[in-house]
Amino acid sequence: MKTHFLALLVGVTALVLSTTSTQAQANCAERDQVLERLSARYGESRQSVGVAANQSLVEVFANSGTGSWSITVTMPNGTTCLVASGTSYEGLALVQPSAMGQTL
Repeated sequence: MKTHFLALLVGVTALVLSTTSTQAQANCAERDQVLERLSARYGESRQSVGVAANQSLVEVFANSGTGSWSITVTMPNGTTCLVASGTSYEGLALVQPSAMGQTL
């Protein structure tokens, strides 16, 4: 499940990176500014992180109380872009596939 989620994040990242620079600039700012806004406005904190093939940092932020969530991509130059957001976030306690009788 974790691998599938990370693959989804990488796919979203690729989609975002393929957009025109004008579209991307509308949702991008310095990393500190983006993280401050997610924290102050939505009460979101980082829930997961991964590195995409192009060395950008992909992060999921969420507020388990309100259910809001956001996905950001931080480019190697430090610019952070909001690529997706929504509601109904749920943290999952994952069970490893081998523990469910499946082999890896």
